[in-house]
Amino acid sequence: MVGEEVWLAPFITGLFNVSLVTGCFPAIFKHAIVLPLLKKNGLDKDQLKNYRPVSDSPFLTKLLERVVQTQLQGFLTAHSMMLIHQSAYRQHHSTETVLLKLLSDLQQAKNRGQLSALCLRD
Repeated sequence: MVGEEVWLAPFITGLFNVSLVTGCFPAIFKHAIVLPLLKKNGLDKDQLKNYRPVSDSPFLTKLLERVVQTQLQGFLTAHSMMLIHQSAYRQHHSTETVLLKLLSDLQQAKNRGQLSALCLRD
């Protein structure tokens, strides 16, 4: 088994490098099996709204996506191209940090006697 892994590594590396250099995502990687999974146990299985689609993608697809994400994020960070308040896809940032910042901003505005409005979108 170890021999197979060593033999595959140069092929996978070459495939990924060609994909990155040409900007082409291999067509075979664009296919996935989409499975409907119940959002929570106990929900009515006859209601479509209680399901969420989950893509079962090939392993190499997920690996290439991770390589691209890592390189892109590294580039954006190294060149200070990430917005200061960007929380998604950043280390040490999460929905919690966004909520804490939002709460702090709202409290500061209230303390200054300012009116605040919040518009959310998903």
